[in-house]
Amino acid sequence: MKHLLIALVCLFTLAVSAPSPAVAADDALEVKINARMPSVTVPTADGPVKIMRNQDTNNTIDPAYAKTSRKCPPFCIQPMQVAPGVTTVGEVELLEFAKAGGKMIDGRTVEWHVKGTIPGAINMPYTQMAERLDEIGCTRGADKKWDCAKAEKVLLFCNGPWCGQSPMAIKAMLREGYPADKILYYRGGMQAWHVLGLTVVEGNF
Repeated sequence: MKHLLIALVCLFTLAVSAPSPAVAADDALEVKINARMPSVTVPTADGPVKIMRNQDTNNTIDPAYAKTSRKCPPFCIQPMQVAPGVTTVGEVELLEFAKAGGKMIDGRTVEWHVKGTIPGAINMPYTQMAERLDEIGCTRGADKKWDCAKAEKVLLFCNGPWCGQSPMAIKAMLREGYPADKILYYRGGMQAWHVLGLTVVEGNF
């Protein structure tokens, strides 16, 4: 009985001290997000999804995002600051925001969204944004105007620096009274996301 008790204690100690499979897997990653963030798990409508970089060091960008030249307009290069008071962010800031459960909005039309998006993002096409602010904390009064005093902090993106869909969505939000300091803009969008080999999932609608 004594030997059995010792064996059980040893097994318990090993179980507690051994790294979890997820940690071990992250330690083994050759291509990490950065030195302190091998991967990030974010909440989605379909359950938690781990965002990581493609581990194939010979991988190349998705051909859909390999074009260097698109007709402008409509595919024109966007400014770094899309509007006064709106903060432009990069991938690391986006991942921190997503990890904390922040609401990410894919401002592209649905056909783009379903082809692939950032895990956890919801689709609110720029063409519908002004009518859907109730989904992100605003309320509409009897005068049909939006009250955005309780607006959520949101992050918008689209196809990248050459895409005007999320900038147009942001401008529509601001025009309707959404506070600029509650909006983050990921200018790199899906173009930069693909360039960095980050996880892409099929969009829901």
